Amino acid sequence: MTSAPATMRWGNLPLAGESGTMTLRQAIDLAAALLAEAGVDSARCDAEQLAAHLAGTDRGRLPLFEPPGDEFFGRYRDIVTARARRVPLQHLIGTVSFGPVVLHVGPGVFVPRPETEAILGWATAQSLPARPLIVDACTGSGALAVALAQHRANLGLKARIIGIDDSDCALDYARRNAAGTPVELVRADVTTPCLLPELDGQVDLMVSNPPYIPDAAVLEPEVAQHDPHHALFGGPDGMTVISAVVGLAGRWLRPGGLFAVEHDDTTSSSTVDLVSSTKLFVDVQARKDLAGRPRFVTAMRWGHLPLAGENGAIDPRQRRCRAKR
Repeated sequence: MTSAPATMRWGNLPLAGESGTMTLRQAIDLAAALLAEAGVDSARCDAEQLAAHLAGTDRGRLPLFEPPGDEFFGRYRDIVTARARRVPLQHLIGTVSFGPVVLHVGPGVFVPRPETEAILGWATAQSLPARPLIVDACTGSGALAVALAQHRANLGLKARIIGIDDSDCALDYARRNAAGTPVELVRADVTTPCLLPELDGQVDLMVSNPPYIPDAAVLEPEVAQHDPHHALFGGPDGMTVISAVVGLAGRWLRPGGLFAVEHDDTTSSSTVDLVSSTKLFVDVQARKDLAGRPRFVTAMRWGHLPLAGENGAIDPRQRRCRAKR
């Protein structure tokens, strides 16, 4: 990598001092050491990604990049220092890769995690109608909705896809990410009784990555200090919003419709029991994420749509919704 002068100092770690030259590789080495000292697990990877972001290239092409001098190294110092303060990498570069798409993210919206790509992989492997109706409840940045739309577009397939969230900030990001796709965005709280009754019995596939972390959980600084808590915590046991989402799936899915909901890695059994206890689903399965941890539950909506008064088939909220029609 090409040498360039740099006149900056990070704490007790000199970067070329006030004289001499430094290569980009040396700067990245120093940045990685600083990030590791700050407790960043992916220190080397983050140091390279931050350099690639400023260089306007990808990590694999960094050896071909020629830093323009002190101005580049000054900006690199600042962005690495921010990452050492545990500002999320995705906030600093403004994007995150998720399946087939690159999403815009930043303060105020939950940053999609690689674990959720397991739901995406499961969903894209399912057999659906020619133009299915797909719902992404708690869509946040639009990750699952937009990725599913792009996947189907890549195959020349169509779909009607609805993303639902109650955060104005999240929906601002989702609108930007959904531009040019068929994704429709709805501002709504998934815990609202009788939400969107026009979807009852119409949905072919419903996915959700709701707030599910138990309230007392201890989180990494990037999460605790920067992700919106409203998108993280799901009540004392992490199941409050999941319970509402399961209820919606029971109402919205057509017979044979498919459902996937993400959960905390400590609540897999609770989620399976919850879905099974509705008596509205068959083939209820606990599934693992890419790291082998229990992460989401899938199921199929069974039989006909139950009517009010049918034993064990519908919860009180659904019964009230249908009584209003």
